[in-house]
Amino acid sequence: MPKLKSRRAAAKRFRVTKKGKVMRRHAGMRHLLESKSPKSRRKLGKAGQVAKADVARIRSMLPGG
Repeated sequence: MPKLKSRRAAAKRFRVTKKGKVMRRHAGMRHLLESKSPKSRRKLGKAGQVAKADVARIRSMLPGG
């Protein structure tokens, strides 16, 4: 049986944890950071969880997940 292929765009953006949660990066950390408070910058730097409505769609793009 051939290897399963994953959608590379999704593989670069999402990670599946050991417990099965799909994690993502927050938007808004590229530029214009001076105007954001240190607290909001810290929160944006950490990984966020994907919404329940989108999990099934993303999992179908990541067969290894």
